Amino acid sequence: MGVTFRKKGRHWYVFINHCGQRKAKKVGSREAAEKVKREIEARLALGDFGVVAEPDCPTFTEYSKRWLRLHVKPNCKLSTSISYKQVLDRYLVPHFGDTRLDQITRDKVKTYFSETVAEEKFGHGTLKNMLATIMTILSHAVEDGLVVSNPALRLGKVAFRKAPKRAADFLTRSEAQRFLQKAHLLKPERYPLFLTALRAGLRLGELLALEWRDIQFGESEDNSNRFIIVRHNFTRGQFTTTKSRKERRVDLSKELRRGLLELRDKRILAAVSRGNFDESHQPRLSKLVFPSETGGPINGSNVFNRDFLPLLEAEGIRRVTFHALRHTFASLLIQQGASLAYVKEQMGHSSIQVTVDIYGHLIPGGNIGWVDALDKETTPGQSATPAQPPTPRPSSVSPQLIEMIGGPSRTRTCDQRIMSPLL
Repeated sequence: MGVTFRKKGRHWYVFINHCGQRKAKKVGSREAAEKVKREIEARLALGDFGVVAEPDCPTFTEYSKRWLRLHVKPNCKLSTSISYKQVLDRYLVPHFGDTRLDQITRDKVKTYFSETVAEEKFGHGTLKNMLATIMTILSHAVEDGLVVSNPALRLGKVAFRKAPKRAADFLTRSEAQRFLQKAHLLKPERYPLFLTALRAGLRLGELLALEWRDIQFGESEDNSNRFIIVRHNFTRGQFTTTKSRKERRVDLSKELRRGLLELRDKRILAAVSRGNFDESHQPRLSKLVFPSETGGPINGSNVFNRDFLPLLEAEGIRRVTFHALRHTFASLLIQQGASLAYVKEQMGHSSIQVTVDIYGHLIPGGNIGWVDALDKETTPGQSATPAQPPTPRPSSVSPQLIEMIGGPSRTRTCDQRIMSPLL
């Protein structure tokens, strides 16, 4: 029989080890831990083993449902909640579902992910989502006092070392231009949307939620005060915040400025021709830049399946995701010499490391001219002034020593003899 207590992190725990059964309980302070320890020892001495045997630790399935209900739904976006549930239903619950939380060890988690990686069925992104989900669930279980530690913490490097990473797909400059030309010819009503995707790097949901008030056109094309404020997203039939929950400013190119102004002018003329004016006798426009026929947001799936994919096929371009247009925007910026810091701000990444991981391989390759330029910076240039004879080195021998050895005529020889060991 053994009852101990110790502090782990910010909390104190009491550990019970009795007849091969182990249990941990989270308590408040050290004083509370000492009191609980004495009470448990007294109960065990009297033969009351209920404190060890009570099955109060739920299974992974039971706790994950509770976690979704109490933690995810009230605090996360709908898309995030759906993503968590999909990961649980497809991958984690079938394996860990009937296991009690306190029986999920680090070795079991490592073995599961090692075997999953070996099967080569899932990419790095899917595995990362799986690990993030189980790690978050077990962290909440620690906070609830159901387990002592999180066995899934800091497992990423071990688990995903051999997991394949899918490189970001994007269009070349030529393919992007051909795509826009085909869109202007076959889908003119969608051309401004595709142009905005390629010139501003907005996600599909951000395009669907873009409003006219979010666009600053500037006084003219030559005015650099032209940009788009990305502050909304439309996904799963709901308007929500951006992926990072932060606004970002994206510079507005001259071509995109002209395209959006032309689109706005067409909308104004259409409203005037229909006699559609608001209370202040101004043409009534939908607040959305790319609305449906009813004025609400358009269906993103329809944009992808009915507009985007047919244009790729018509132009003979390989099939890519709509997100490839965003990657194309970033890749073209980098190929033109834009700094990663600028690309990071335009894309709205949480850190520059994300930008480096996705687009670092697109940075122009090595060139021997870079190291040659170092020589130009450090090697002094040839002087046009004729070389001057070297200035005689002043003697370091004292006058008294010169006088002792016979005057100035012998100074050079003596000086050389005395100083040579130091040179």
